[in-house]
Amino acid sequence: MTLSNLGKPTAETCILVTGGAGYIGSHTCVELLNGGYKVVVLDDLSNSSAVCLERVRKITACEPEQLIFFEGSILDEALLNHIFTQHTIDAIIHFAGYKAVGESTEKPLEYYWNNFAGTLVLCKVAREHQVNNLVFSSSATVYGDPETIPLSEDCPKGTPTNPYGHTKSMIEQVLFDLHASDPHGCIVLLRYFNPIGAHVSGLIGEDPKGIPNNLVPYVAQVAVGKREHVGVFGDDYPTTDGTGVRDYIHVVDLARGHVKALEWMANTDKACVEVFNLGTGTGSSVLEVIKAYEQACGKPIPYRVQPRRAGDIAVSYASCEKALRVLGWEASFDLVRMCEDSWRWQSNNPDGYR
Repeated sequence: MTLSNLGKPTAETCILVTGGAGYIGSHTCVELLNGGYKVVVLDDLSNSSAVCLERVRKITACEPEQLIFFEGSILDEALLNHIFTQHTIDAIIHFAGYKAVGESTEKPLEYYWNNFAGTLVLCKVAREHQVNNLVFSSSATVYGDPETIPLSEDCPKGTPTNPYGHTKSMIEQVLFDLHASDPHGCIVLLRYFNPIGAHVSGLIGEDPKGIPNNLVPYVAQVAVGKREHVGVFGDDYPTTDGTGVRDYIHVVDLARGHVKALEWMANTDKACVEVFNLGTGTGSSVLEVIKAYEQACGKPIPYRVQPRRAGDIAVSYASCEKALRVLGWEASFDLVRMCEDSWRWQSNNPDGYR
């Protein structure tokens, strides 16, 4: 597979999206289908729903053959071989993986097995089928506890504070080494900051199973009456209001970043590995997020301050200059819009896809 095989997207330009029924994956499928690509989704539905893909079909009004779904794991080598044999895959967008930071400390073996070993199986099969173009769903967690803010791609990788972060960092290294051993095609590592929000239709959004691990889904469940209050972990950080500051990015902006990565791959004339931060370049505190959500839903969000969590850092936000300069991508939605879209999804789907 060469770079030129991507070219300008047509109904035959086929992208394999692992984890495509998940939160970020489903929104990326929407952007791919709207962009003219054919999409093959592989997802084990361990943290997602097949209903989500039916809603993707509704949003995009795509033909049945433009979105094909396989239920299964990236650890299933036979299934992967079947997919690559049945479909001419031009590039892979790799989302599949467990993602709960806290759970990863309780189940490290499961996280290393699923995320890390699964990626090795995926890369092995892709190599056998000569598919060398890949976009990897990485994370700002690979920076560890950084000394310099904002974080640019030139910042050294730190020591992640949990097994989930370690799997992302390890996979990045594998992809660098894989490309060095056989420099064909392009690999793009997208380091996400904090995705929130939902599609403007209110049909797809974040649907955590059990207690949400991230701030905004928890705030949304408090707003819809499913939970009593938000826990604010620490109000004594060296920030404007004492609460932790993060770079929140609309999931649709994030999804569009993947399409921009594919477009850049199609137009570049060199085989390479490139790293890009995807964020807004602006930090928002926990209390600022809660206030923005109150504005979106029109009601107060009760919260209680609790002790800091181990491993949490005070401030993290991105420098996204490289993504703008190279990919022509930048975030377009502000925090209020992110919260408005999140509330539309949550209020229309209080129990998610169930």
